[in-house]
Amino acid sequence: MQLPDVLKHHFSDGLYAKESFIPKGMKAPKHVHNYSHLSILASGKVSVETEDSCVIYDAPACIEIKAGIFHEIRAIEDSIWFCIHATDEKDESKVDQVLIERG
Repeated sequence: MQLPDVLKHHFSDGLYAKESFIPKGMKAPKHVHNYSHLSILASGKVSVETEDSCVIYDAPACIEIKAGIFHEIRAIEDSIWFCIHATDEKDESKVDQVLIERG
């Protein structure tokens, strides 16, 4: 099951946070970023899967997502996940184009 479109966008000077509600059993699609960034698991329990590992996190947790690594987040419980990025982009319709590598 894929993540439903349940997003909130938060912008500040030079920072962007994407807030996602991930229901139990759902997953955020596999993707990769050009830059390392922090993610915060505010509530719930998730697995973060990469080619080399699968790590389980219980909230609250602050997680480094490395640049160039495909990753997928799966909700073991209903979860709220924040991706925190350094960017000056403030247009919700363009921010993913800036942050997610297309390939």
